[in-house]
Amino acid sequence: MGRIVVALAKICAAQNDITFSVFTVTSKSMTVQWKGPTGASSYKITATPKNSSKYPVFAQFSGNSVMGSVNSLSPNTLYTVQLEAMDNALNVLSSARTEETTAPEVPSIVTAYSKHSDSVTVEFTEVSGATSYILRAESGDFFSESPVSSSPGTVVDLQPNTQYKLSVMSVNSGGRSQPSYPVMAKTVVIAPKLNTTSPSNETILVTWPPVEHAVLYTLCIIRENSSSRLKVNTTDTMVTFNDLEAGTTYCIKGTAWDSDGRTGDDLTVCQITRPPSPDVTHVTVTSGRSLGIAVYWVPVQGAENYIAYTSNDQNCSSTANSYCYIIPIECGQNHSVTVTAYNSAGPSSPSQPAEYITYPCPPENIWVEEPTAGNCSLMWDDVPLVEYYMAFVKRDDGTEMSCNTTETTCQFFCMCGYTYLTTVFPYNQAGSSPYAHVHNYTTIPCCPQGVTVQLVSTETLEIMWSPVKGAELYETTAKQTNNVIHCNDTAPVCALSDLRCNTAYSVTVTPCSELRGCNRTCTPHRHETAPCSPEILNMTQTSNSTYKVLITTPNTGNTNYTVTAIGRYNTHTCKTRNGSCELMQLPCGSVYEVTAVATTAVGRSLPGFSKPLETGPCCPMYVNVTQVTQAMTNVTWSPGSGARSYITALTSSRGHAKCHTLDTHCLMGCITCSTNYSVHLEAISSTGHKSECKYHGFSSSPCCPTGVKLYRRDNNSLRVYWRSLGLQINNHMVELYGTGANYTCIAAAGSTYCDIQEETCGDVYTVVAAPVRQNGIKVNFCQPRTYSVPCPGSNAGMVISRGRRSVG
Repeated sequence: MGRIVVALAKICAAQNDITFSVFTVTSKSMTVQWKGPTGASSYKITATPKNSSKYPVFAQFSGNSVMGSVNSLSPNTLYTVQLEAMDNALNVLSSARTEETTAPEVPSIVTAYSKHSDSVTVEFTEVSGATSYILRAESGDFFSESPVSSSPGTVVDLQPNTQYKLSVMSVNSGGRSQPSYPVMAKTVVIAPKLNTTSPSNETILVTWPPVEHAVLYTLCIIRENSSSRLKVNTTDTMVTFNDLEAGTTYCIKGTAWDSDGRTGDDLTVCQITRPPSPDVTHVTVTSGRSLGIAVYWVPVQGAENYIAYTSNDQNCSSTANSYCYIIPIECGQNHSVTVTAYNSAGPSSPSQPAEYITYPCPPENIWVEEPTAGNCSLMWDDVPLVEYYMAFVKRDDGTEMSCNTTETTCQFFCMCGYTYLTTVFPYNQAGSSPYAHVHNYTTIPCCPQGVTVQLVSTETLEIMWSPVKGAELYETTAKQTNNVIHCNDTAPVCALSDLRCNTAYSVTVTPCSELRGCNRTCTPHRHETAPCSPEILNMTQTSNSTYKVLITTPNTGNTNYTVTAIGRYNTHTCKTRNGSCELMQLPCGSVYEVTAVATTAVGRSLPGFSKPLETGPCCPMYVNVTQVTQAMTNVTWSPGSGARSYITALTSSRGHAKCHTLDTHCLMGCITCSTNYSVHLEAISSTGHKSECKYHGFSSSPCCPTGVKLYRRDNNSLRVYWRSLGLQINNHMVELYGTGANYTCIAAAGSTYCDIQEETCGDVYTVVAAPVRQNGIKVNFCQPRTYSVPCPGSNAGMVISRGRRSVG
């Protein structure tokens, strides 16, 4: 495929709209293109050298043409090119003009050769006026053009061992020349692709795949920083170089030959031999947070890094140092270690193994036995590779002891209530294990001291004690026969409640720890609860102010009982050791709450259930009986404390009278005159309690006489006659009230009449005959009678009417 160099088109302004430009140039020709005016029948192109005396060159074309060439031009010459459009009469219709330079002379190839499988170098003659050159390579369908500035030039991107046709063209501002006469050249074969390895520290193996069209191979090996070299020719694809220096870099160049005896490309690769085996100088066991070993060796030539391998498949590596650490390693091991050097060729042979022994392992199992209190033995499992043991026992207060032994036990004194931290370090020639298992052993807590048992309520014991070391919990029990009360707490105080009263308990404080359990050897303390509460069975009044109280006696032993009656204004007590006592001098009309309490040397019981005690209401301070009529009396009395109602009774052999009232007075009938009555009063409380009250007797008034009559006598006197009831022991007073005069007479006891000297006759009289009491007071409620007494001539009075006087 040819490459067309297009010159810069110079379009000239022309008449009649003609356009004109140079399409391409060569060394001896110039091709132009145009667009002519309508009506042109032919076109004429004239090329005239601008700076030369050479003759112009022209060419003529038909009116249908739009492109044409002018030949026989001089190379590398500036021409003025004119285009004329003409009609059939050869008259110029329009014209245009431009300038262009022809290409330089055609160069010639001197020689072409291949030094590399992908290129051919061409040497050619350079021509005047050329600013550059183009190398053309062709082979079958392959075509390429490569610009070069001068000779020689190289065509690249070619195929190895391939025949190419090569030509050259010169180039200036006008364009390019025609290609030169071609020459043939063949590229050489490619270099063998060398693969190198170092099977050992003194050999290098070189292999490569076969090179197409190669019949022979040449390998040249040279040691780095050396001028000595070794060349080998072979038709094989593998070469081994022996007796080389370990850990040394060698460079190998390979070249292939074709059947024409030409060498192809060369390829150089460098390969280092494997390093020599290092020597282990020593192995040490390191201490620290993790157990390890440090491996030291002598550095060797050509080594890039080192790896140390133990016989139990552990390793470590180093690049800059001649030592490394294997961490962690197992304790109690007896192993060996080797060191291998590495570089890019591979590993060296391992070094001679170096033996080492690690620290002994700490015992896996450590325990403490305490066959008797205070005598402890620290024991552990036997450990291999041990020369002796160091055992350490540290108490939690800082006290520490140690034990050096070849046995697996160590004796020590252990006090109650402490935690002991025990460790065992085994030793061998490598030293001691950097760590050890720590075993905690806690002795049983000590029994508490200063235990006090106090009765804080009747059925509750408060137990207090001094805290003891090692105790996390205190178990307090109160035991009585088969009954056990428990209290668990972390504080050194406990309250045991809901105990049985009047019971002796065995109280024990047992310290406990989570690790060792409880100390069951502590001494119990005996304490008795408060006495049981007595209950009131019955209360009986034995006299006006005394009550007998019966109570239960639920306690054993020496127990005092106190019965207390608490009233609003006062309190009364009585004491006993048996089941009864008397409350005395209880005032009447009072309400008491009676309780019983038991007391022993331990303390007091709770009060038993109280019962109310109400004393009888008080009797009135006085009772007055006033006779209102002969058969009716008015009884009054003072209020009795605690009394709500009263029953008053007047009793005699002739009968009795009674009334029940809420008042302090009562009107009573059916009274027999001239009779002695006993006076009784019952004061009754609101709850029905009664008090029997007796007072001085009451004597009813003497009986009013009956059958009272008034007579006139001969001597102008009036006689009042009556009949007396009952005993005649009272005098009688007779009173006459007339319109004209009033008369009074006294009749001695036993007499049944009384005479009165009348002054005026014929009057109407009101007659009252009444007995006189022993105190001289007349009975004032006897009935009056009215009589009309005529003057003499009649000896019998005539009753006119009877009337009743009001009681005065």
